[in-house]
Amino acid sequence: MQNTPQLTDRKALEIFRRRAGREGGMFLQTTAADDLQDRLSMVNRTFRAPAIVTPFPEIWAGRFPKAVIISDDDVLSLQPGAHDVVIHAMALHWANDPVGQLIQCRHALKSDGLLLTASFGGQTLHELRASLAQAESELTGGLSPRILPMGEIRDMGGLLQRAGFALPVADGFPVTASYESAFHLMKDLRAMGEANALTNRRRSFSRRGVFQRAAEIYQQNFSIDERVQATFDLIFMTGWAPDPSQQKPLRPGSAQQRLADALDTKESKLP
Repeated sequence: MQNTPQLTDRKALEIFRRRAGREGGMFLQTTAADDLQDRLSMVNRTFRAPAIVTPFPEIWAGRFPKAVIISDDDVLSLQPGAHDVVIHAMALHWANDPVGQLIQCRHALKSDGLLLTASFGGQTLHELRASLAQAESELTGGLSPRILPMGEIRDMGGLLQRAGFALPVADGFPVTASYESAFHLMKDLRAMGEANALTNRRRSFSRRGVFQRAAEIYQQNFSIDERVQATFDLIFMTGWAPDPSQQKPLRPGSAQQRLADALDTKESKLP
């Protein structure tokens, strides 16, 4: 892990999280917790040894009272083979090595154990990203890293496969929030503990004019009824620690019936 590029400044991230406003800034954590709780309830199995990887234990521990709570450090404090379900809760997007995080979760699972993850995806804050980029380009002639790059849903299932999980599934949905202005959105991001913690972020103060111009662009292009809209792309992943009892794909050529017969249609050759 020492050779992994450090996309995230972990010290800065921890400071931002400690300053997060637990009262008003946790609505996305709550939304993700509700969804994962529903998903877990639909699995026909009783889980007796859960673990949750989260920077905000107060949001998650009450929903899963028997769970071991683990901080989302680069090296997770998970015991090998100790858990039948691991939930990686709204922190994977900040990981310097997301595949490494998933591999650590797999090693912590018992055979046929379940992994559930929730994180932000690539369309998150695309409105703010575009507005800041245009404003900074206009006023300074360059761009600064301001919003964390996040994975697209089509790529996330591949992360599970690379980490060695069986039966990987990735899905998600957008959550749209409205704000009085872009400045109110940025204030809410600080309350979420999701401020800019990129290692390569600009360390000096930006000109206030950049943010004022970005707010104008945001209002012009992404507002409804005079309130700006912000998209948060929630992505969920499910995977299982490999076990001989799990379903396996059939061997190519082993089908007993033609697809054309099943569809009641006539098969024809491609030109």
